Amino acid sequence: MKILALELSTARGSAAWKDGEALVEETWPNDRRDSALFFTAIRTMLQRYGAPETIIVGLGPGSYAGVRIAISTAIGLRAANQARLIGIPSICAMQTAVPRYQVVGDARRQTFFLARIEDRRLIGEPELMSEEDLEKRLARTDELTPVFSSDRLPPRFARVQSGFPSAAEMAQLAQDGNGCFSLPPLQPMYLREPHITQAKPVVGSVPHS
Repeated sequence: MKILALELSTARGSAAWKDGEALVEETWPNDRRDSALFFTAIRTMLQRYGAPETIIVGLGPGSYAGVRIAISTAIGLRAANQARLIGIPSICAMQTAVPRYQVVGDARRQTFFLARIEDRRLIGEPELMSEEDLEKRLARTDELTPVFSSDRLPPRFARVQSGFPSAAEMAQLAQDGNGCFSLPPLQPMYLREPHITQAKPVVGSVPHS
């Protein structure tokens, strides 16, 4: 099975191609303002290896802009190549060999998320908490369970190791069929419920009947 994996949820982008035992991965600094390296990597893989039969894409959580670009690209490639399309939480594909770990990330608005992964599956939902609550939670976590983050965290979280999701890990999961996959329509993982802000009426305007 020819597999193309795409991952853009963090500051390190990656794309991988897997065909049987053969596995190739490219990584680069991911700048959401410039996706040239991402598209160059994909173009090179398609020219070199041909059309994918399965496309797997990371859904985050992380950079919404990056994840949306990856999903949109995957949808276009699926249509062009009649490929199977699946998604997976990016945090389930951290570059590590351990079967059980946790992931911490900056959720903005002075909050952080904490997620638990076992055998490449997300257990429950990522939890949102304050910096103080995260410090307390990590203090109660088994020291043998590694904690990773793709973000720069405050110095008080010295225990947390730097780590990134890997397109190569995603490709392997797609081949093995071992993962909490999502089927189309795919969307980024939201840490908070999306909301729509209603436009304020213009002063002096007449309401529509």
